[in-house]
Amino acid sequence: MIPQETVNRILDTAQIVDVIGDFVTLKKRGANHIACCPFHNEKTPSFSVSASKGIYKCFGCGKSGTAVGFVMEHENMSYTEALKYLARKYHIEVVEKEESAEEIAQRHKHESLILLSEFAGKFFQESIDTPEGRNIAYQYFRSRGLEDETISKYGLGWAPLSRKAFSDAARAAGYKEEFMVETGLSIRYDDGRLVDRFYDRVMFPIHSVSGRIIAFGGRTLKTDKSVAKYVNSPETEIYVKSKSLYGIYFAKSDISRQDKCILVEGYLDVLSMHQLGIRNVVASSGTSLTVDQIRLIRKFTNNITIIYDGDGAGIKAALRGIGLVLKEGMNVKIVLLPDGQDPDDFARRHSLDEVQDYIARNEQDFINFKTDLLLDEAGNDPIKRANLINDIADTVALIPDAVVRAVYVRTCADKFEIDEKILTDRVSRSRTQMILADEKQKERATPPPPVVEDYHEPEGDPVYDVRPVPDTPAQGPIVIEEPYLAPCEKELLGFILEEGCSELLFDVDSKYYVPGETMNVAEFIDGILADDDADFVNSSYRKVYESYFAMYEEGLTQEQMQSRLLNSMDPEVAAVARELLIEKYQITVKNYEQSLTATSTRLVQFIPKTLLAYQCKKVELLLRDLMARLAAETDPGRQVEILSKIDDLNRARTRLNNELGRV
Repeated sequence: MIPQETVNRILDTAQIVDVIGDFVTLKKRGANHIACCPFHNEKTPSFSVSASKGIYKCFGCGKSGTAVGFVMEHENMSYTEALKYLARKYHIEVVEKEESAEEIAQRHKHESLILLSEFAGKFFQESIDTPEGRNIAYQYFRSRGLEDETISKYGLGWAPLSRKAFSDAARAAGYKEEFMVETGLSIRYDDGRLVDRFYDRVMFPIHSVSGRIIAFGGRTLKTDKSVAKYVNSPETEIYVKSKSLYGIYFAKSDISRQDKCILVEGYLDVLSMHQLGIRNVVASSGTSLTVDQIRLIRKFTNNITIIYDGDGAGIKAALRGIGLVLKEGMNVKIVLLPDGQDPDDFARRHSLDEVQDYIARNEQDFINFKTDLLLDEAGNDPIKRANLINDIADTVALIPDAVVRAVYVRTCADKFEIDEKILTDRVSRSRTQMILADEKQKERATPPPPVVEDYHEPEGDPVYDVRPVPDTPAQGPIVIEEPYLAPCEKELLGFILEEGCSELLFDVDSKYYVPGETMNVAEFIDGILADDDADFVNSSYRKVYESYFAMYEEGLTQEQMQSRLLNSMDPEVAAVARELLIEKYQITVKNYEQSLTATSTRLVQFIPKTLLAYQCKKVELLLRDLMARLAAETDPGRQVEILSKIDDLNRARTRLNNELGRV
């Protein structure tokens, strides 16, 4: 376990813009930074980061949190792993206290898989310096034009001829066999034998966005057609192929700086381009481009240039990628290389200026690309030309931005000398069909929500008109046992977390005014609740309330308490703090949000009202219970006692309603 003082130092040191900027391209807007959200599919930036408050918030999907929370969510890390990540980033030494067996086991697996992968990376890299490695792998890399610096920087290596070389080395280094199998680096036969997945191959390590080795690709140098040219790591807890891009760690800064990503197919395409000096290049690693890979690129830019081989396979791959990129709201251009060349060949045969000039001159938008590709085939055949135009119109329909669609429709209409309205109608129909198909797919994938009867507040204020309370507690991190009291408890806790240390300045004619005494928000609310001998009923709100006042007694500042709660290791506490400090919550006292008065005035006006509303709701719950008891009671004497209590509570409720200004 990480000592609390170390945790506090990490939290105080971490700068949220700096942390999130490692994964997302942030742009300054006013006091905040914005970007397209990395957690959901969006075209217009709704992801906001506040450097002063140390929080992020997406107004599209609702995700929010702190620097630690972002790393946990984005990198699929535990709280402790995220803290260690930030500690490494800011060079803070972490000396852990003794952990429980459960904590050790939970942390060990994920970290062990990555550590084993990094051990394998070092093993393969060092194997290239053996006689076998230098005679085979090193000579191969050099024959492909790769320099020593490139070989070293990208961790290129050699998997020895022996089928047990890596497994024996990992076992000798103390790595568990279960992790060797789970990473896919080793394979266990039915008879119990453990052998290497990668042997007699040159090795290409695959890095995560943060630079850790998560998988490998191994290429055979044999010409035997019966041997697979590439063997890749299987999908594991740390490696999902459809969400990974080769070279992204080395390219992300250049992609962001140049606001463009160049997408190629293979490992060597990336390496040769990087070595030439074009470093905003990544590869889909020989697989068809996926939506998740596109979204990974979109964290750094909205512009993609696809460079595939000029042969038939490369053209088909480019055509497949166009639709996916456009549907994600990104700008796509295509460059086809001369037939028979791939980016690796082209980069090795030309200078940096020549390659950059070729890309600039041959980049085409998808309309020109498809037109040039298919128009010759269509010739003067009107049906084939119509099919080509319909194909392009259907591609335009994928674009989510209406303005961009309109521009492309006009371009297409001019190019084919066709009425713009005809194209617009075709695009509109295609888009409608696409949206309906997507909605049906979502319906099939999403289970129906539970049916919940809507409650309508009854008119008037009859004596026993008490709002019904659902029996089912809320699901998720925040536990709500008593929904009827939850809004008021949430408001009171919100006042404390936002303005707990702010002084309350009551007017001299207020019943709360005490000459010569000053009181802040937290002390005032706590005092009123203590006078009523009342605790929060809902456990999640009560837990945060108690955590706040425990820190308050230690003398922490309001900002320190907010930070500790937002970054709490208890997910329940952190969830409540996020909801109250980051996410907009609905105030039930009327006109609060519309008020333009000063903060101090709003506090003295609405905090007492919220406390009165809370007291009134508690009275109504007591009335509900007494009414249930009265209905079940048969003893006339007990009935009289219950009726007397009901009468007292009705008078108390009337008094509270009068103070609240209710009729």
